Amino acid sequence: MSNHKIALLGQPNSGKSTIFNNLTGSRQHVGNWPGKTVEKKEGTFSFNGTTYTIADLPGSYSLSANSDEEVVTRDYIASGEAELVCVLADSSQLERSLFMLADYAGINTPAMLVLTMTDVSEEKGRKIDVKLLEKKLGIPVVSMVAPELKEYDKLKKAFESALKSPKYLNTDSLFEMYKQNELYNEALALVPEKGKEHYSAEWLAAKLMDGDKVVADMLADKKSAYAFIEKAKNGSLITSDCKFDWIAELIEGAVIKTKTTSELLTKFDRNAIHPKKGKWVAIGIIIAALCGSMLLAGPLMALGFNVIMPLMFSLVENTVTAVGGPEWLISFINTTISTSLGWVIAMVGFVFAVNIVFGLIEQVGYMARISYVFDNVMNKLGLQGKSVMPLLMSFGCTMGGVSGARVLDNRGQKLLTIAVAWAVPCAATFTVIPTLAAAFFGNGSVLVILFILALMFLHMFVTAKIFGRKLSPAENRAGLIMELPPYHKPRWKDIFRTALNNVWDTFKKAFTVVFIIATVFWILSYSTGSGDVSLLQKIGEAIEPFTKIFGLSWQSFMAFIASAISKEGVLGIFSVLFTGDGSLIHMATKITSADANITEIMAAAISKAEGLALIVAVTFNVPCMVAVASTHTETHSVKWTLKIAGYYIISALILSGVTYHIANIFM
Repeated sequence: MSNHKIALLGQPNSGKSTIFNNLTGSRQHVGNWPGKTVEKKEGTFSFNGTTYTIADLPGSYSLSANSDEEVVTRDYIASGEAELVCVLADSSQLERSLFMLADYAGINTPAMLVLTMTDVSEEKGRKIDVKLLEKKLGIPVVSMVAPELKEYDKLKKAFESALKSPKYLNTDSLFEMYKQNELYNEALALVPEKGKEHYSAEWLAAKLMDGDKVVADMLADKKSAYAFIEKAKNGSLITSDCKFDWIAELIEGAVIKTKTTSELLTKFDRNAIHPKKGKWVAIGIIIAALCGSMLLAGPLMALGFNVIMPLMFSLVENTVTAVGGPEWLISFINTTISTSLGWVIAMVGFVFAVNIVFGLIEQVGYMARISYVFDNVMNKLGLQGKSVMPLLMSFGCTMGGVSGARVLDNRGQKLLTIAVAWAVPCAATFTVIPTLAAAFFGNGSVLVILFILALMFLHMFVTAKIFGRKLSPAENRAGLIMELPPYHKPRWKDIFRTALNNVWDTFKKAFTVVFIIATVFWILSYSTGSGDVSLLQKIGEAIEPFTKIFGLSWQSFMAFIASAISKEGVLGIFSVLFTGDGSLIHMATKITSADANITEIMAAAISKAEGLALIVAVTFNVPCMVAVASTHTETHSVKWTLKIAGYYIISALILSGVTYHIANIFM
């Protein structure tokens, strides 16, 4: 069976990921490009006895060297590894989305054009003459609605035909436009007459006009190339004008208006993109969406916590007891397998709800407006406007914020967003912290909450600076360039299909992570009863001289460790430690509740300074075990998941220590 390689190239929101997922399904893998924090996706599909490997190239708006994504994309195309480059363009905004094709012109690799969102284009009253466009371009052109599975047989046949008879993009008229400018002809004289590798001389010259230093470094006479770039400071305006003139020439006669549509913004959209009002509109919609997600997820999460866990506990206990099995086996199975399954079912219930609700917001075209209005604010943290949604979602659930980071096209920005999102206290944290604050400080608990919020903003800023040096270097940052998509009807089948695919992917990876962590804590915390002390308690007592540096007794330190499993389990842990009632691991995983008088017991046993230190440590510790699993699922990286987790454990202890030693002076 022969194997062919095809590269998918397109701007963000062009339907590239949808096509990749629908073509390859579960036969895909994700990694990193060598030496880059840029996501590499490849997958396969078979058609008529032939296997095709699809490379989903990073989404970008051009092939300039403004980011790692763009450099990786064009280097891959020019390497000749792909036999065919499939360029995607959004039919509903054809003039802008064809810019990628214009930027591709001059790369000597066979190509074809796929027009997506043709249904939205027709809703706007614009029909495209595919045959005429194909004649002008000299390459195959296919139009389709990417979420519709019935469209893929047509696309696969087009791939098969394009590979049997490779076609190259007709660039004659574009190059003639370039050559009418003397500055361009000067650039053309600096590059090899026959080009370099798969880059034509004309393409190289155009990139010199754009000030592309990577291209300058490819040339023999680098000094002259850099001198030219310095001279042609407005060269990119000249090449851009030529590209848009070429696009206008292409679509003349090929785009037919079937009805008159109003181009005026609606009152809502004027508010949605307003620099000030737009932020409040976005916050309101995100809060409503988060509430909607929680309502939708509620029954599914209750299924995991209130049905699956108790049912499995009962089943395991009855079965093991019936066959004469030991008590420790019941404890192990329930603590690891039963608990993990219940937690993960609850987790994927929330993932499903988030994908449905926020998938709807993205499908109708509003998500891009959120990114647009928050871009300047997010830039101060080294992030894009798209990062605001995951950060706000984290107030509800860190897992939701982590899952929401998948909207970011840049892998470095995605990792940085996840790292910063962990600093946002979730709803569970805001359930536990006021309880602790009231126990230790009574009416002064309001001031404690304000202190925590101030620390949160400081933590987010410092985290962004620390991780941003590697993930989003200042020299690589650029403002968000995007085309606001038209509003259109959601495609419910596509939303549900995507949500279910993400749920299954999350379930497989999360169950493994949660099971391993639960097993480790069971081993450390298991005790046979009758006054036996668990290994976790022995460790806690042994390291108390060290934990005191951070203002934490060994009991508080055990609560700190438990907060990395579940914030809700912190009070339960104290119930076990101070009353000796229950199982440490069961308390940590919220299987049993805290002693009714535990807050009074804690307040009597722990000083106010230590109490404040504990509140800080718990708040900014690893959010929970499920957030860790979700981070691994989204980043596809054990290394980065451990880096982020390690950073939060260390920073939480440092903040706790500083808080304790300062508070101890005044309390």
